Amino acid sequence: MKKITQLMLITMLLVIAIGCEKLVPGAPEPGDTIAEPTEGLTPSQLAQFVQGDELFAKVFTPAEGLGPIFIQSSCEGCHVGDGKGHPFNTETRFGKLDSNGFDFMLDKGGPQLQFRSLQNYIAEVLPPGYTHTSNRIAPIVIGMGHLAAVSDADILALADPNDLNADGISGRINYVVPKSYFIPQPFHIPNNGMYIGRFGKKAKEITLLDQIVFALKQDMGLTSDFDTEDLYNYQVGIGATDNVPDPEVSSDVVNKLLFYMRTLKTPTRRNENDPDVLAGEQIFDQIGCVKCHISTMTTGSSEIEALSYKVFHPYTDLLLHDMGSALDDGVPEGSATGSEWRTPPLWGLGLAEDSQGGTGYYLHDGRATSLEQAIGFHSTGEASNIANNYYSLSQTEKDQLIKFLKSL
Repeated sequence: MKKITQLMLITMLLVIAIGCEKLVPGAPEPGDTIAEPTEGLTPSQLAQFVQGDELFAKVFTPAEGLGPIFIQSSCEGCHVGDGKGHPFNTETRFGKLDSNGFDFMLDKGGPQLQFRSLQNYIAEVLPPGYTHTSNRIAPIVIGMGHLAAVSDADILALADPNDLNADGISGRINYVVPKSYFIPQPFHIPNNGMYIGRFGKKAKEITLLDQIVFALKQDMGLTSDFDTEDLYNYQVGIGATDNVPDPEVSSDVVNKLLFYMRTLKTPTRRNENDPDVLAGEQIFDQIGCVKCHISTMTTGSSEIEALSYKVFHPYTDLLLHDMGSALDDGVPEGSATGSEWRTPPLWGLGLAEDSQGGTGYYLHDGRATSLEQAIGFHSTGEASNIANNYYSLSQTEKDQLIKFLKSL
């Protein structure tokens, strides 16, 4: 009888164990997660990373300053798992082109539309008189600290605005007027009071701090010590803001978010030794993709030792390129024209679908739902010859190239 009872107990435990295996997923593979710290951080720095991670995922409430108009209530809301955003949270820039140039309609709520609002408040709609809109989806944020640590000299060395090497590619710098709080670092090189932009779809932000301050306000309606003027809907009336004193988040919050984004790891390659992936990498180089999507960069000196002089592989040159009529939104940013876009890093492409609900959305606005479509939109600008090279490939070679891209 005792043996029967023991057998029954063992059977029950096995059933429970099997049930738990079905309910609780196994630990993800290292290459399948991206919201992790870069290697080599000290225990103190890891603690700072965790604090920033918590703030990145924090859902802000109206009592904490959210709104009154906004797009999302958390950083994580747009950058799910620190990955690329979804068209559900599309950001819309707008403005008016007239005889005096491009007007960002700041007195009508520009440069960005906030399409959500707090209860008993009215969200923005596009104002009368606008002539241009530009839709954007949130970028992947991993590895940004490495891009921030690349010296201006290294970016300048990649620029070829007059195509002196006659390869058809003429990447150039977007020089930007710095914000009032900008503190140049030793690696920053000024040009008539302006500095190299490297963040944002058109490289309009010089630093990660600029990017964070802009996102806090324009995406969540949160003022900070760096930008204290609250959002409001001009169609409702001047001064119709929330009731939370400004600034709504302190510099301590901003700096913790900054440290977190600086120290996010670069993505881990997957299947990099697969024969098709290796063949695809060669094709990537041969047809000319690597002319803009530079595979390797090196950080400069950093007070965070884990970021100093590190070789990494972002597949970008951080430069502006004329992408032609197919991608011309008519909206300038800094010195970037409507058809010019900063080369986006390709790392993390293979993880995009996971953070976008199962379907990948590519290009600045997510209009392409496959990498093949994204390549097709390169056919009217600087990269037209490269796009044509892709179309000349055999189907096997195309498949190998896509497999390589999805390994990044």
